[in-house]
Amino acid sequence: MPTNQQIHLDNRPVGEAVASNFKLVSSETPALQDGQVLVRHHYLSLDPYMRGRMNDAKSYAQPQALGQTMGGGTVGEVVESKNPKFEVGNTVVGMGGWQEYSVVDANQPGALRKVDTTHIPLSHYLGAVGMPGVTAWYGLVKIIAPQVGQTMVISAATGAVGSAFAALSKARGCRTVGIAGGPDKCKYAVDELGFDACIDYKLHKDAASLSKALKEACPNGVDGYFENVGGMVLDAVLTRMNAFGRIAVCGMIAGYDGLPLPLAYPALILTQRLKVEGFIVSEHMEIWPEALKELGGLVATGKLKPRESIAQGIAAAPEAFLGLLKGKNFGKQLVKLI
Repeated sequence: MPTNQQIHLDNRPVGEAVASNFKLVSSETPALQDGQVLVRHHYLSLDPYMRGRMNDAKSYAQPQALGQTMGGGTVGEVVESKNPKFEVGNTVVGMGGWQEYSVVDANQPGALRKVDTTHIPLSHYLGAVGMPGVTAWYGLVKIIAPQVGQTMVISAATGAVGSAFAALSKARGCRTVGIAGGPDKCKYAVDELGFDACIDYKLHKDAASLSKALKEACPNGVDGYFENVGGMVLDAVLTRMNAFGRIAVCGMIAGYDGLPLPLAYPALILTQRLKVEGFIVSEHMEIWPEALKELGGLVATGKLKPRESIAQGIAAAPEAFLGLLKGKNFGKQLVKLI
């Protein structure tokens, strides 16, 4: 059995996460038991939610255990199998974590899923046609419930969730506006992702300035907002929400360092009769087949052209993850392992 390199969570962050919170270790891969398969990972996924799991705090997911492999999505190939449902060479997606290999009990429902790479690159099953894409689909379709001609806004617009959101929103006939950091990201959002406009939040020092830019980009107000950031960005968007607007709350990356995120204008939730709903996409597995079918079609037909930031090798995962939290990635952040 092969030697396996892994990234463990060595200690918990105090405030901002740092590279020394992680530790690179090597271990021998255990021999397979009946029903298990050995997967060699080609890519591992880095996602903002992982920062919350590093804290030993009450949340929607169990904290990441110390001295254990960091959890996360992976795609790869079966290199050994003691399960009749999987053959050597099958390409699969699962939750193998920050490591080069994983031993998976393939009889466990949802633990491992075969994927077809004929029209969709394997890495996209961790982004546009994976959890981030389904996250965009659920927030838009099930919470925001867009109508033709309405205005949709999303923060972190050029990330894995944002790029899928743009394609899904435009397919429903909506004006779609992004908020992203930097001129390159905003140009990409409009030129390649199909956003009608994109606002560079880095040009605005406070919520009032960002709100003014939103007014220009959204002359008819905002009907639906997909929240990934929180803080100043949420304050600005709230001031532009139309009556009976809907806000899908997916992430609060501005608060991942553990400091509180006060809300400047909570009364607007009442005066505009807003629906504000947080969600965790893994709690809605029943919608995944429908969402993945639409997302796969958008990628296969070129209507969704996801961009990827790729770090090389397992040892690069911590720094790539810390960069993701600071917005240094461009599109979906992955680590390539082979």
